[in-house]
Formats: sequence, structure tokens, C-alpha cells
Amino acid sequence: MAVNATPQYRKAEEEYRRAQSVDEQIRCLELMLQLLPKHKASEKVQADLKTKLKEARVEQQQERSAPKKGKVFRFPRQGAGQVVVIGAPNAGKSRLLKELTSANPEVAPYPFTTREPAPGMMPWEDVTVQLIDTPPITDSLYEPYLTNILRSADAVVLCFDGSCDDAPEQTAQVVAQVEARKLLLGKQTGFDEEDFSRVQVRTLLVPTRGDDPDLSVRMEFLREVFPRELQTLAVECDRPESVAELRKAIYGLLGVIRIYTKQPGKPVSKTAPFTVPIGATVEDLAGRIHNELADKLTHARIWGSGVHDGQSVGRDHVLADCDVVELHS
Repeated sequence: MAVNATPQYRKAEEEYRRAQSVDEQIRCLELMLQLLPKHKASEKVQADLKTKLKEARVEQQQERSAPKKGKVFRFPRQGAGQVVVIGAPNAGKSRLLKELTSANPEVAPYPFTTREPAPGMMPWEDVTVQLIDTPPITDSLYEPYLTNILRSADAVVLCFDGSCDDAPEQTAQVVAQVEARKLLLGKQTGFDEEDFSRVQVRTLLVPTRGDDPDLSVRMEFLREVFPRELQTLAVECDRPESVAELRKAIYGLLGVIRIYTKQPGKPVSKTAPFTVPIGATVEDLAGRIHNELADKLTHARIWGSGVHDGQSVGRDHVLADCDVVELHS
């Protein structure tokens, strides 16, 4: 989208992708139309936004006038990011949630034990990541509420039963069901630049029961029915080191870094860091803390990699993982 969009517009666009209700979508679309630069190159984007706003308002009226149908689940984002776990029946989703978080989902050898989405918080070093286990997806079963949950996620873990001969075909069916809803499982998260109606979600393919001797054969079959390349990590939940590797990989899906803040003249407390996208600047951090702080920001002092301790930097200084930042306004 070569429209020279401002950071404020990009933030509104991201909030729109994460919106979990029609009311939230309308608010974000109205703000995006207001913030979008108005010139020749942005005319198509303006038209797309107006169309989406019109459709959202129609949907809003239908929701208000129609009787409530079906279940709706909304999960406010917590921690460093939100990762949704999906897969076919018996793919190992609930076992992963149980191993990675303090949640206690039912884990059984029979299918369809997960009937509703269930959240849990996964610790990794000094941050947490919100995981959401979901009901299984098949060629004939897809819960309608899953679309909004997946659309607003930061990333997806796609589970694949490494011990089951049917897993390649079942997993391909999962992908087909998801992508029929204009959700593309791939290598990045955000709107498709070529088609604003499609949302891409960064995906980690996780073959569970990863020590099965025939896993490599089943993975080869999966590549035949689903040839797209995804980041992949085989996991064996009975081995703690394998689970630890998965924790690190899930955190890595988020594409964020940790930043610690301190007040002038006071020591830093390296607990509960802010998380910001890789490549974020001092100004981005200030905006994450409070919009007014970003407006009044003059400079910052940094302790961390690539700078001298306490070095004074400007608003556009790019931050690094575990930097300590003292903001001045």
C-alpha cells in the first residue's frame, strides 16, 4: 500500500485487524478514513475503507435487530501477545496448553474434548504470552466464532499429530477451512497488501508427538497436500527440553522486543517490561505508554546495546531488546 500512511494510521489499521466486535471495527474504520493521506495513490484504499465501513454498519444494524444466535467469545489481549492454537481432532492442542501454561484443559485420547476456546498464560523469561486453545476443525466442522479469534491474533500455532497417518489430510482440511474465511496462514501478520479483505497470520506448524519414528514420512505427505512452506518445530511433550524450545519459538512468533523504563534519578526495575515490535523507536515506546507522552516527548536516555550508558537519543532512535529507557518530555 504505497500511500505514505502515517504511524497513527498504521496503529488504527492494526487495531482494526484486532477488533473483536462490529462496533470496534466501525470505530477503527472511521479513524482510518480520517487519518489516511488524501491523494491519487490512496484513492483505491479510500474506496475499500468506505465499502468496508458501509458493510460493517449494515452488519451492526442486523446484529441489533436480529435475535442473538450462536456463541461469541472475546479474549482481551494480555501479555506480550496473543497466539491461537488450532488443529484437527486429537492433534495435541490441549496437551500443549497444559504443558505451556497453568491452565488445566481436559486432555484425553478421544477426539473433540475441547468444546470451547480456553485461554492460558505462557511464561517465557520475564514476559508472558496469551495462548488460546480452540475446538478442533474438520472438513465439516468449523465454529463460526473462530474467524474473529484468528483474525485478531498475533500468531497461530497449527498442531499436527506426528503419530497419525491421517494427520496430513486432516491438517490440510484445517488450513482449507481457515483460508476459506480469507485468513491466510503464512510467514507474517497483517493485512494482505494486494487484497485488504484478506488477513495474514504468522503461523508455526507444530508436529506433536515429535519423537514418533514415522514423523518424517507423514511430514512429507503433508507437503504434498499442502505445499506451502511454514516455520516448523516438532515437539515431544514428554521431554522438558522440547517444551522449552517451543516456548521460545512461540515468543519469537510475536516479533517483539522487551524494553524496561525508569524514572529520572531512580533505579531501574527489570520486571514487567513493555514489549514493542522489532524496529520500534523511542517515540513508539512513548506512544505505547501514553499518547500524551508521545506528543510531549523531547528525548530519551538509553542504557543497552549499541549505545553508551545513559546516552541521550532522539525520538527516532531504534530500540534493541532489553534496553533501559528514561523518557523526557
